[in-house]
Amino acid sequence: MKNNLQNIIVTAKQEFLKALDLFGQDNINAVPFEGSWTGGQVAEHILKSVSGILETVNASSKPTERNPEEHVKMLGEIFLNMDIKMKSPDFIIPSDSPKDKSFLQASLAKTFDGIEEAAGEDNLTETCTTFEMPTLGLLTRIEWIQFAGFHTRRHTRQLKNIADYLKKAEIEL
Repeated sequence: MKNNLQNIIVTAKQEFLKALDLFGQDNINAVPFEGSWTGGQVAEHILKSVSGILETVNASSKPTERNPEEHVKMLGEIFLNMDIKMKSPDFIIPSDSPKDKSFLQASLAKTFDGIEEAAGEDNLTETCTTFEMPTLGLLTRIEWIQFAGFHTRRHTRQLKNIADYLKKAEIEL
């Protein structure tokens, strides 16, 4: 289980940072179309999300009284389904301020490394007690780490789509 969770996080990190590399500092803050986040805002959203997950999995926990992977399948089905449109909770909505690509890259790498380290710990089946996932309640470390992977994969796709859109718009000018 440990190696699998660590691989999920390493892959999510690598793929997201690779997608972020499609942007330069000159277009990281470009709005591709009305109603869309910029590439920088997507990166800030993921940074806020994974930072919160890292805090949660490193905080207090208790023994789990259910299957510690009970919510994994549902989380994957929801977050990897791009046909489902979601509204982000306020606390992870990115700001409108300009983003620095280098800062985002370094911060994301460090935070994902922390989650990878947490995924190597022994108490992955314990329930984290400091934060509840809306509608699901308390999750185990396994579920939080899996969620980090699913959520990051979803937004990697979004980041690639924004980069493609900006590239096409640049060509058409």
